[in-house]
Amino acid sequence: MAKVAWQAGIDYVSGALCKCGKKEPHKHGRMLLATHRKAATTSDSCNRIYLRDESNFTKSNSTNSVWARERFEGIAEMVHDRSRDLSKITQDQIDFLAQRNNPRGKKTMKAYYWYICGLEYDAQHPRP
Repeated sequence: MAKVAWQAGIDYVSGALCKCGKKEPHKHGRMLLATHRKAATTSDSCNRIYLRDESNFTKSNSTNSVWARERFEGIAEMVHDRSRDLSKITQDQIDFLAQRNNPRGKKTMKAYYWYICGLEYDAQHPRP
């Protein structure tokens, strides 16, 4: 992965810049992929470029990969539920505002939810 600065006048490029050929004369197995982050972020670096070869096209099923996907799905569900739980919203907003200006404080409410739900998930599900 590399950070990308496009020429003046081009804000971003998203998609495959070079696809791997599937026909025999042009089969090379590499793909150049540019992405633009659309999700909320505190970083100004939203453009990335990747060079992928055939070994990257399939999902890895290593223990770490499976654990990371399960953790992400679990925390995403917890964030979704907690952000809509009326009994916790007021206290979460108070806690968020109290930590926001700290050096390592989360700057957005969504980032704060991911942080606290991540800590809660990790306490309930120790890493194998």
